[in-house]
Amino acid sequence: TTVFSPDFFKSCDILFLCAPVISISKLLEQLRNHIPNHCIITDVGSVKGFIAESIAMLNLSSHYIGGHPMAGSERSGYEHASERLFENAYYVLSPSPASKAEDLALMKQLVASIGALPIVLPAPLHDHATGVISHLPHIIAASLVQFLKQQDTADELMKTLAAGGFKDITRIASSSPAMWKDICLTNESELYDLLDQFTDYLSEVKQIIRQKNEPKLIHFFEEARDYRNSMTDHKQGSITRVFALYCDIPDETGIIATIATILAEHKISIKNIGIINNREFEDGVLRIEFYDADSVEQAAILLRKREYIICKQL
Repeated sequence: TTVFSPDFFKSCDILFLCAPVISISKLLEQLRNHIPNHCIITDVGSVKGFIAESIAMLNLSSHYIGGHPMAGSERSGYEHASERLFENAYYVLSPSPASKAEDLALMKQLVASIGALPIVLPAPLHDHATGVISHLPHIIAASLVQFLKQQDTADELMKTLAAGGFKDITRIASSSPAMWKDICLTNESELYDLLDQFTDYLSEVKQIIRQKNEPKLIHFFEEARDYRNSMTDHKQGSITRVFALYCDIPDETGIIATIATILAEHKISIKNIGIINNREFEDGVLRIEFYDADSVEQAAILLRKREYIICKQL
């Protein structure tokens, strides 16, 4: 428990609560008697309904405008911070019914000033949308990894063979367990329904395979491919985009160092680099991951000029 001085928040205009969702409710109980009348309370939690209920119980709704910056990565801690974190990222604002119009306008202006894109959503719609596009995918990713672990052989053959495709779709399973425990427990009603619906959908796919229904299988994969290809990469969502390219390289001593040097000479930072051993569903021998889209584009231009073959850009 933290003891706050009565004057600690006296001149505070906007109070950001940056803590796990469950912890925010506890913080609010400590802060309720120290909030000045003019102060806006906001947060950066991934679930809005749970916090809004706590706010209402404490009679702070007129102060509250929920916030959810849809940016970040699966890596936790200050060492993984980025000054470009919010650039072109959606930032959801969820005002309460008692929120003041001028407070919402101020929050939209503040969000825009850090390079983010403000979107106003009521808390129930936010929690349903993020349940579908973020919370459920994290559970599925963790489940796939757990399933692989359970199915693997004693010598970890499957772990060894797991290629870029499997690692890409399960990358978010590396996220903070404590954070995702809180998200699951505070958005549980949405997740109950979504898990039921998704389980039913998998059962339908199972039936199509069991029936050997080729037209339906083709339609299933075609429809998924086309919808996936229609998604834009220009804005960040709740699951951080990967910036990478795949490059064909000869099997020569020092070739990775050569490519890394070319990029370093042009001030292009590499986030990760490595040879892909299992390339069953991958183009290119070398995978290079970057911090932003501009770096991918610049790297591709530089490497093509030196006659390296760029197979794919993400």
